[in-house]
Amino acid sequence: MLLLPSIQFMSNTAQLRVLSIDIGGSNIKATVLDDKGALLMEYKKVETPQPADPANVVIAIKKLSSQFSGFNKISVGFPGYVRDSIVKTAPNLDNAAWVNFDLGKKLEEVLGFDTRVVNDADMAGLGVVAGKGLELVLTLGTGFGTALLLNGKLLPHLEVGQSPATKTKSYDKFIGEAAFEKEGKRKWNTRMKKVLNNMQTLFNYDYLYIGGGNSRELTFKLDKNIKLVTNQDGIKGGVRLWSDELTATKVVPSSTIK
Repeated sequence: MLLLPSIQFMSNTAQLRVLSIDIGGSNIKATVLDDKGALLMEYKKVETPQPADPANVVIAIKKLSSQFSGFNKISVGFPGYVRDSIVKTAPNLDNAAWVNFDLGKKLEEVLGFDTRVVNDADMAGLGVVAGKGLELVLTLGTGFGTALLLNGKLLPHLEVGQSPATKTKSYDKFIGEAAFEKEGKRKWNTRMKKVLNNMQTLFNYDYLYIGGGNSRELTFKLDKNIKLVTNQDGIKGGVRLWSDELTATKVVPSSTIK
């Protein structure tokens, strides 16, 4: 079972180079990161294929990855519930086709590098949090993503987006992209105020980070302990999935041993 790491880096500067991929409902984005999370190549993206079933998405990732070089590990943020790199749900893609699909194993077979897959909000969380106290990360895009971290460590993933926001709508349906397009910016912001109040009551977080494409559409004043972050910030969490690879035992040269 994959143990999700904290955001703390070890002192070793191994030549870890991570192809970090973010799968979204509209686009699949990627970049290459060094062991500190710094970008080594510019972001590139391809459209998420339709239908967004495993075969088509893997083909798209293969096409996208061919534009990068120099990486030796792969991290993937996936919009659904993931356990041990195996997809369990994909509510904003072709859901039924993804159930129990081992995306990590498939990408290792196709691309030839060790791969770890987690929920996209979880990966974003690893990329943006400060690592102090209880921190909640929300992603506003096709759906409603959430990640919860305590002192930099990921807590078990909760699919809040699939939980009821009203008597008839989940959070995905209440404030996702389709709701934004249907209801308009003003009504969507009214709904977002309610959602943020709900999140504060539910989690009683110390700090909240909001990312995703629709985060830029928020028009009301945010509390002091709420910060807007970018997708670029979030994708940096890809290297932190491999923080255990940065652990190394320092060897004392024999000439110094007496």
